[in-house]
Order: sequence, then structure tokens, then C-alpha cells
Amino acid sequence: MAAATQQAMAQNQQIRPGTQKTIDPDITYDRAGRPIKKAKGSDSLQHRDAFADSITIFYRFFDSTRNRIIDSSINDFYTRFPLPANYHTLGNYATAAQSFLFNPLMKPGFDAGFHQYDPYQFTIENTKFYQTTRPYTELSYLIGSKAEQLLNITHTQNRKSNFNFSFEYRFGNAPGILKNQNASQGNMRATMHYQTRNRQYEYFFIYLSNKSASSENGGLQDVRKLDSLALNDPYELETRLGQGSTFTRNPFNTTVNTGNIYSNSTILFRHHFDLGKKDSLVTDSVTIKLFYPRFRIEHTLNITGADYQFLDNAVDSIKYRTYYNVVLPNNARLSFRDRWNSVTNEFALISFPDKNNQSQFLKAGIALQNLKGTFGDITTTISKYHNIYALGEYRNRTRNQVWDIEANGQLYLNGLNAGDYAALISMKRLLGSRLGYLNIGFQNVNRSPSFILDPKSDFPVLNAGGFNKENVIRLFGIYENPGASFKAGAEYFAVTNYIYFDSMFHAAQQAALFNVLHLNAEKKIRLSRHWNWYTEIHLQQTTGQPPVNLPLLFTRNRIAFEGNFYTNLFLSTGVELRYNTPYKMDNYSPFMGQFLYQNTQSISNRPDINLFLNFRIKSFKGFVRLENLNTLNLKKGFEFSKYNFASGLYPYPGLWTRLGIWWNFVN
Repeated sequence: MAAATQQAMAQNQQIRPGTQKTIDPDITYDRAGRPIKKAKGSDSLQHRDAFADSITIFYRFFDSTRNRIIDSSINDFYTRFPLPANYHTLGNYATAAQSFLFNPLMKPGFDAGFHQYDPYQFTIENTKFYQTTRPYTELSYLIGSKAEQLLNITHTQNRKSNFNFSFEYRFGNAPGILKNQNASQGNMRATMHYQTRNRQYEYFFIYLSNKSASSENGGLQDVRKLDSLALNDPYELETRLGQGSTFTRNPFNTTVNTGNIYSNSTILFRHHFDLGKKDSLVTDSVTIKLFYPRFRIEHTLNITGADYQFLDNAVDSIKYRTYYNVVLPNNARLSFRDRWNSVTNEFALISFPDKNNQSQFLKAGIALQNLKGTFGDITTTISKYHNIYALGEYRNRTRNQVWDIEANGQLYLNGLNAGDYAALISMKRLLGSRLGYLNIGFQNVNRSPSFILDPKSDFPVLNAGGFNKENVIRLFGIYENPGASFKAGAEYFAVTNYIYFDSMFHAAQQAALFNVLHLNAEKKIRLSRHWNWYTEIHLQQTTGQPPVNLPLLFTRNRIAFEGNFYTNLFLSTGVELRYNTPYKMDNYSPFMGQFLYQNTQSISNRPDINLFLNFRIKSFKGFVRLENLNTLNLKKGFEFSKYNFASGLYPYPGLWTRLGIWWNFVN
């Protein structure tokens, strides 16, 4: 049994990212997983402790039973950059973002309707709970052109073997290349995890806060003037929103005079009490008490507050009348605002059929959600709602790790979103040590329209009300072979009653069924000893003439020179290319915070071309990037002024540099 304990601890051990620790037969471990060197003979000389700088650290995502280790790789910048590589923005970091891939909202129940800043946010789902033998800290700082900056601090430690806490803070700011385009993101998260010594009681605590402040300029008044800039600076051009007196390029000024300010905060507390069987494990030096839960009583409290506001503190009446057909007094203050408070209590009973497999359980529960909405800024109205929903879940990750099964569902029985439901079943199987894994699944969501489409919302949707529930069916399959560095997948969507925006203040609904097929593949191809090619390909096709525009092809490729040099130097440097086929990219409504379907203008961009130099020296990581080389305009000498576009009115920047450092410490 002692040998088995040592083997289990070794699987999660890490001295420095990218290195491995071997098992020493003269080492045992205490209850917290700390190594203990056995004494040998009577030698009185003190030797340096080989584990003085070592750390055993792993984490689990919230509501997961699978242990993961900290990623120390350096070959992909986007594993550390908050915005995924398959998203585009309105021109700079922290502005509204949209995926090139089809990803409808697949959550039942209440939804306020604002998702353009979701990729930047901390969420309950991506919260990590750590277990570590020593305090661990990671600091990162990235600076880019035009004083773009991104700061991130993470710290976690175990005060005792059964109590861990962590703290994470992230701030990003980007002034942008156009007038009135400054944007910032602030995120904070704190967690605590505690389990009693007898392992019968356990709690998880999460506090998170997100704030997005993004100035909105409505895009350029005349994009053709980009070809005749006097100083090759798009800041010279006039935009469709904002007054000139309010514009600033100060990177430390995050004030929004015309734009969106969204914020939300969540407190989640989940605790449970277990009934089960007690046991013990006797080693050479200590007796470890064990507990096998068989039945669990669980309660989850979720308190959430959210504030969504568009404001214009100094209306330019000419611009509103010219570009949006809206008549307003000059210098008037315009504001649309929805605020929400939600309190959810969820009670569940959980059964563990196999005492030796905590990854197999059956869960059933019921929840009550109370909602309070406050609409308006100066003059407000208040509405109160509730939801009652039932939930069920079955998971089974077999002990031999051949099968991994998950099935869950929610049904809203009563309240604001009565009739909403979600169902998911996923089955993953190990085909063999050389063949990899196959995962197939089915998902179906029936959801109410977002509340921004309700007449009570303060946001001026001209045809609010009267929308039916949206239904999305998703079939998916994923094949993954880690040994061959290959992954392939397929998704098939069937959508009815699809809701979308088709103009600045108008929503629409497609009642007829339409389908979307998405195929993807990822592969690492070894070209030579130190040269590797990473390729990622996505193909998408729609049927049924839906109000959805997608690129037929989206691909990202990296050709990199990589290796371990001079003992401690790990290097990855090369060229990155991102490309999507021409398609009718969505427009954007700054007032609603929504991307708009349009079917008149097709945008054909050059491939994005970036150079990168990534390296790691022990616990220090550096990332240097030279981006948007594709904007080189040879007709104007050596100018980088052949801009790509995020939509018909929003250009991407020209040549862009980024320098980032990530540094972790074992205290």
C-alpha cells in the first residue's frame, strides 16, 4: 500500500514546469504529500535537501473530479492570452469579440442578453481549485503597441493539507487606433476549499468580479479615407459616435464617455456532508484515516449581481441623425441600463455506487432562483421574478479509465423561464494506448429569449416581445490521439426559432429549421529534428438559408523552430498565419451590444501573418510577437497600411508588437 501511495503522488509531482521527478525508495510522504527523507546510518553531516525548491501542485476545475497539472508549454501564445485565437474584436483588445465559429448560446433559464465580452471574463466554469505543498505565485505582464497592457497575478497556497485558498487578478487596457476606442477589462477571483480531517464535510467558495468598460465609436465615417492618411495614423479619421473634445490617447485613462460599461459579481458557496464507510491505511511511519462516501447531501448558494449600461455623456445630434436616424438634442445625456440581482439555492442528493470510484455518481436536485431587475438610470422601474427547476446528473469515469460517461439535464418547472430545458449525454472511450480516444455526444437546449428582448428592458429594441423559445440540437464527435499529436472533430447543429439582430435597434426570429455542419482537425507535423508545423483547420457549412454568416474555412498554422538548448533554455520561434475565407461579416450595434446580421457586404481579408519568439528559462517565460505583417503596403514604400477589417467600418491595426513575461515562484 505504501508503494501505491508513492506512485500516486509521483504522478502529480512537479519540480519545475517541464521537468520530471524520479521516485527515490528512501523517500516517504506525509498526509499533505510532502516528501520525507529517511535517515541513513549515523552520519551527522547535513546534506542539502533535494526537495528544498520542489513543489507538488495540481488543480481541478470547479465541478470536476479530474486532476490537472499546470501548463508549462511555450509553443502557443494563446494558451496565456485571454482572447482565444478563433475570435476577432472590433480592432483592439477588450472591445466586443465574436467567434469565427458557430457557437450559439446553449444555456436554459434566465439570460440578460449581453455576451460580447464573455471571452475576457472569469467564470464559475473556468475556476480552478488547487492543491499544493508550497505557496505558488505567478506574475505576468504584457505590453503592446499604443500602450496596450495586460497584467495578471495568481497566488495559491495550502494553509493546511485540507485547506487551500487562491487569488487571481487580471487587468487589461488598450487605447486602440481610432478615436473613442479605448477599452479595459478588470477581473478578480478568490477561492477557498476546505475538507474536514474525517473527510465527511467539504466546502468550496468562489468570489469573482468582472468589469468591461469599452468606448464605442460606431466605426469610421468613411473607410475610403484610410488610403489617403497624411501621417499613416487612422486616429486622424472621424468616427460615427463621440465628440472630438472627449477623445484622448492617454493609456492610463479608462474613462468611458460614449460606450458600454458592464460589470458582474458572483458569490458561490457549495458544501456537502457525506455518509459512508471509514477505513485506514497503515504505512511504516503513520496511519492514514480513509473515508469512502456512499451518500451525499449537498447545498449550493449562488448570489449574482450584474449591471449593463450604454451611455453617451455628450450626444452629437448630427451624427445620431445622419448615421442612426435618431433625433436627439445636442449635448444631451443618453443612457440605457439594466441591473439584475439573482439568488439561487440548489439542494441535491448524490449517491456513489462504487466506494472506490468517486468519479462515478448519480445526482438529483431541485433549485429556487429569485430575480430582481432594475431598469433605467435616473428614473427606474423594478420587476421581480422567480424560477424553479429540477436537475439530474450521472457521471462515471471508470477506474481503468477506459470509459468516461456524462449525462445531465435541467427542466424549468415554474417561473419566468418555465418550459426551458437542457439535456446532454457524452460518452468517451479509450480505443487503445496507440489509438487514442473517441468521444461522441448529444445536446439539446430549449431556451427563452434573452431579457433584452422583453419590453420591460431599458434597452430600446423596437420590436421587443412576442419571440418564441429558441431550440438548438447539437450532435458531436471528437477523436483524439495524443501520441500522434492529432485531434479531429465534427459538430452538427439543428436550430429552430433562431433569434438575431438585423439592425441597430431591431431583432428578428427565424422560425424555420436550419442546419450548421462544422468539421475541424488539429495536427502537429514534425518536419525535422527542430522544426514543427502546427496546423488547425475548421470547415463550416450552413443549409436552409439561415440568417447566419460564417467563413467556409478558418485556419491557423504555426511553423516553429523548437528545442531544448543550453540545458535550461527552451525555445519556440517561427511564423504564425491565420486566415478565413471571404464572407459577409456581421456589423455591430454599440447601443445594444449585439453583432448584427447583414447580407450585403462581403469582406475579403489578407491572411494575418505574425512572427513570434517564445522561450523559457527555468520558471521564467518570455513571449515576443511582431503581428500584422500582412498590412505591408509596397505601393507606399514600407508602410504597414493595408488594413484588414473586423467589419465594414472597423479596421484592424497595422504593424503591432507585443512583449510579455510570465514568471512563477515557489515560496
